[in-house]
Amino acid sequence: MSENMLALLRLCLLALLYLFFFRVVRAAWAEIRGPRPARPKAATSDTTGPRRTVAFSPVTVATGTLTVIDPPEQQGRSFDLTEELTVGRAPGCQVLLEGDTFVSQLHARVFTREGALYVEDLGSTNGTLVNRRKIKAAVPLHQGDTLQVGRTILEVG
Repeated sequence: MSENMLALLRLCLLALLYLFFFRVVRAAWAEIRGPRPARPKAATSDTTGPRRTVAFSPVTVATGTLTVIDPPEQQGRSFDLTEELTVGRAPGCQVLLEGDTFVSQLHARVFTREGALYVEDLGSTNGTLVNRRKIKAAVPLHQGDTLQVGRTILEVG
């Protein structure tokens, strides 16, 4: 091999090492900093059709619960809603789902903001679904909504 080719290969290896180091530092920084708050979406005016209003019953923290509806062996297990609770397999989670291997250690967070109940994914491997739709930011929860983390499905009540 020529000297020029070896020098080029060394530069490529060095670039890959720097890229790897950057990714490791970025992942560590994201873990330390925690999840980003959701940004409000810009309002768009849609004049193509009639407006529909849908009434949802608000869930209050004082009376709300998360109840497991699937898997059958956990069915009926209930968790009282508080100002903020975490869902996952880690021992510190308020909603501890240690039997579900598809649930991350810190999978999701259920919290209140301005009196409304929200859920957000905490960077889990398999994602969090609300009413069978994968969420990317904090979304509001209403009575009767289903929350899926891993293979476990919970109902907001």
